[in-house]
Amino acid sequence: MSVYIHPSSHVSPDAVIGDGTKIWINVQVREGAKIGTNCIISKDAYIDTKVSVGNSVKIQNGVSVYHGVTLEDDVFVGPNAAFTNDFYPRAFMADWRITETLVKKGASIGANATIVCGHTLGEYCMIGSGSVVTHDIPPYALAVGNPARVVGRVCKCGVKLASGASECAECGFVLP
Repeated sequence: MSVYIHPSSHVSPDAVIGDGTKIWINVQVREGAKIGTNCIISKDAYIDTKVSVGNSVKIQNGVSVYHGVTLEDDVFVGPNAAFTNDFYPRAFMADWRITETLVKKGASIGANATIVCGHTLGEYCMIGSGSVVTHDIPPYALAVGNPARVVGRVCKCGVKLASGASECAECGFVLP
């Protein structure tokens, strides 16, 4: 295996890119970023300094992942999803503080969702397109809206479970 980096992309020589990862058109990966194996970083994405991206992560077009964000293994980030990293953004503040965000293994974030910093998205949770996450999301939760609210549970395979169910009718997986 090897790493593929499109010629129009700029990847810092101080970034660590795992084997089998593909970095597509107009992507920027900053110094100190760590991207795992078998990832796909799609067109126009930005990976900031010191960001940690796990293995088998898919980051779709137009996503900016800022310093302070950690994406664990198997995370999906939909097109134009947005992460923040500062609770009190001011252009003139030289001493601003990064507030960290953790996206746990297998979580999926829909297109155009906004993840406000300082929160954890639980394992295999699913954030609906256009949602604004302003608090922690539990594992296997389906959260939608502005602000995002938990409206159900999803299986590891992504299918929404029937109300009160703990076993997926689609794949048979039993949620912990």
